[in-house]
Amino acid sequence: MSDRTDRHDEASINKNSPLGRRGASLGGTPSGLIGVVEKPKDFNGALRKLIDRLKPYAVQTVIVIVFALISTSFAVVGPKILGLATTKVFEGAAATGVDFRYIAKIILILLILYVISAVFEYIQGHIMADVSTKVTYDMREAMSKKMNALPLNYYDRVSHGEVLSRITNDIDIVGQSLAHGISRIIASAASFLGILAMMLSIDVVMTLITCLVVPVAIAFIRFVMKRSQKYFRRQQEALGKLNGHIEEMYGGHIVVKSFNGEADSIARFDELNDGLYESAWKSQFLSGLIMPIMTLLGNINYVAISIIGGYFVVAGRVPIGDIQAFLQYIRSFNQPITQLASISNILQQTVAASERVFEFLEQPEEFDETVDTDIGIMELAGGVTFKGVTFGYKPAEPVINSFSANIAPGRKIAIVGPTGAGKTTIVKLLMRFYEFEEGGIFIDGHNIKDFSRHDLRSMFGMVLQDTWLYNASIMDNIRFGTPDAADEDVIRAAKSACVHNHVRTLPDGYGMVMNEESTNISAGQKQLLTIARAILSDPRILILDEATSSVDTKTEMDIQKAMDNLMKGRTSFVIAHRLSTIRDADLILVMNKGDIIEQGSHEALLKKGGFYAELYASQFDTAESV
Repeated sequence: MSDRTDRHDEASINKNSPLGRRGASLGGTPSGLIGVVEKPKDFNGALRKLIDRLKPYAVQTVIVIVFALISTSFAVVGPKILGLATTKVFEGAAATGVDFRYIAKIILILLILYVISAVFEYIQGHIMADVSTKVTYDMREAMSKKMNALPLNYYDRVSHGEVLSRITNDIDIVGQSLAHGISRIIASAASFLGILAMMLSIDVVMTLITCLVVPVAIAFIRFVMKRSQKYFRRQQEALGKLNGHIEEMYGGHIVVKSFNGEADSIARFDELNDGLYESAWKSQFLSGLIMPIMTLLGNINYVAISIIGGYFVVAGRVPIGDIQAFLQYIRSFNQPITQLASISNILQQTVAASERVFEFLEQPEEFDETVDTDIGIMELAGGVTFKGVTFGYKPAEPVINSFSANIAPGRKIAIVGPTGAGKTTIVKLLMRFYEFEEGGIFIDGHNIKDFSRHDLRSMFGMVLQDTWLYNASIMDNIRFGTPDAADEDVIRAAKSACVHNHVRTLPDGYGMVMNEESTNISAGQKQLLTIARAILSDPRILILDEATSSVDTKTEMDIQKAMDNLMKGRTSFVIAHRLSTIRDADLILVMNKGDIIEQGSHEALLKKGGFYAELYASQFDTAESV
């Protein structure tokens, strides 16, 4: 129901295009250690809100933390105990013999420790996965409700893709981070502290030598993070543009093919894909340097401790089993350092994503007031009065200027005028999709603000130029808005809309399920189904926005008869561009630039010879020339 129609283009993507060669794997969160897409504007505030979301699951979260600590602790103690067995074997081989009973006992203890560690790790992972799933479920549910509660002017300012990105991508990031990030952070911190404590218990000097690698590693990781982060940000931006282009091309493939736009579409795709490839390989290359460098530093440390440890064993300072345990700890020492270095990025990514979700959830809603009124909706006759209504989508740019009109109940009112005159805007204001700055709108003398939005909109039936059907059966689509209607009532409405015979010829009849784009029926049939939906709702006031624009001439005549019957006794607003369809209107309002410049019956306006007469003549002149 808009003077503007969103148009989407689409092109078929060549299977041999760069997407298949180098861009196919570059989606979602970048792989590697540094996956930051943006920093949160208010880190602490967003983090507090995210923690509030976890409060209902506080018990499970505490269990996860405790189990992660227990699992990590048991795993860290393992090498030290294994070192006792190594020392016993060494001492036994040099003296009276190996005490295999002692060795078996050590192995049994290790087995029990590792099994317990694995069990605790599994349990905490399972619990955290359940918690993260429930949190993301709650957030998606809240966002779904929020979408229906937001005023239309929000969607004028924010693209549909942006909203969908917050519902899908951002919540997925939050869910994945909660599922794996919390336990990973706890395990990494516990591993680092536990390994450090075990190494200190073996030998302080070797521990200090090992710790020399820590500042070097941290400095290198910070160096890489600083330079790679901009490429990750560019990668996400490029990915968003590429996805947007594909969506546009896919949504309008008929237009693209009709205008031979495949080459331009693929050229644009290649350009965007090359940009994605360029930023992606740089970000992945830089972040990929971390593990090789950390491995190199670990190997250098490993060699140094091997030499020093050998000397300490010969000197009798450290048992050989402890040297073996120490070397194992060195191998494990770099991993928690690397993971801890990436914790800030995990937190930033999670908090930034959750901040975008919370920004959406905190948008001001279209508040549906609880109105204390005894007005009976079904008792209203449907008279509508506009008094000095002024409105602009932007306050400084009014679209409607002091609009006034008095429509008696049961009359058929046609609103005509050039594109952008404000015809559809008037109807949007009548249904309180937008709030106007000045003036008032009244139904049977009652201000529309005296009704709740739900009650107000229940008085209206709408048939739009842009048909909307959803992925459900034809029966359910007609019943939409009137869920309690019986099948017989649905069929009766379909007959009144002249669509019953069309439905009978379709596979499964009224049970046929519409696909997502509703392309399994014709445009005219879709228009007829929306008319049947309006007929079934039995409204007090009808709004018809080019309701017969998508049907052929014969069907239009049938629909016009059905509409005439439907409009008897009901106030009807007909927005029309084809002036031949509204010649029988009781009152025609001619609008231009937000003002009513003429009003009257069809014959009276033609005799006047003004703007309406020019519009009418231009249409017939065009028809004759064609």
